[in-house]
Amino acid sequence: MNRFDCIKSSEKPLFIPFLMAGDPTEKDTIDLALILQEEGADVLEIGIPYSDPLADGPVIQEASKRAFTSGMNLEKAIQMIGKMREEGLHIPVVLFTYYNLLLQLGQQHVVDLMNRYSVDGMLVPDLPFEESESIRNLCKAHHISYIPLIAPTTSQERLVKIAQSAEGFLYCVSSLGVTGERSVFHPEIQRMVKEASMHSDVPVALGFGVSSPEQFNEISKLCDGVIIGSSLIRKADELRAGSSKAETQDWKESFRNFVRSLLLEGVQKVSN
Repeated sequence: MNRFDCIKSSEKPLFIPFLMAGDPTEKDTIDLALILQEEGADVLEIGIPYSDPLADGPVIQEASKRAFTSGMNLEKAIQMIGKMREEGLHIPVVLFTYYNLLLQLGQQHVVDLMNRYSVDGMLVPDLPFEESESIRNLCKAHHISYIPLIAPTTSQERLVKIAQSAEGFLYCVSSLGVTGERSVFHPEIQRMVKEASMHSDVPVALGFGVSSPEQFNEISKLCDGVIIGSSLIRKADELRAGSSKAETQDWKESFRNFVRSLLLEGVQKVSN
């Protein structure tokens, strides 16, 4: 069964959170993933720490450094997702990784690991669509969804081609530059999302910068789903830093409350 099938008919805006694998420990990542699922996440993105993260803003770069310190890498991250499955995670999981990591470990080996540990999709932000045919075909042969990206500057011809090829969901970048919380989004996103929705058979989700219920509300009116990363990672790091070793569960419950307020307020506003 394709886990992405269940999100196609969702009547509510899709909530797609991002976590950095191993930030700051594997156990923390697993615990937060389960909290996100319990609070309504529809798909989970798992970032892989990388030394040159071209698409990542400062919050996720710092998370990547913490994950490196814990010894996390691509192979361990995929195995960690298998542990999440054992703990009860059932929503689709997408790897957010850079192309050089795939080359280092071997594309075939990565796909084999993804199959073994029940990873549903892959997103490679530094691989242009025109150069992704090989990995896309490899993913398709192993029933893994390759998640493509489009941006406000993507030409209409190229947008149509990418949207028609999309599997799982189509990732729309809301702003130019790197990930991170923003107060203003690119003025062309409404046109971009409308065009993408016309040509895509899968949900269209918007990411790069969403950090508040108000923004969740605004973005949800334009597309099928909202991707949130930096604000979740920043909040988790703040809560962790402010807690003692004996208060581990307390800060994770505080994180749950933050997610609940972010998501429920946004959904309620969309519904009203």
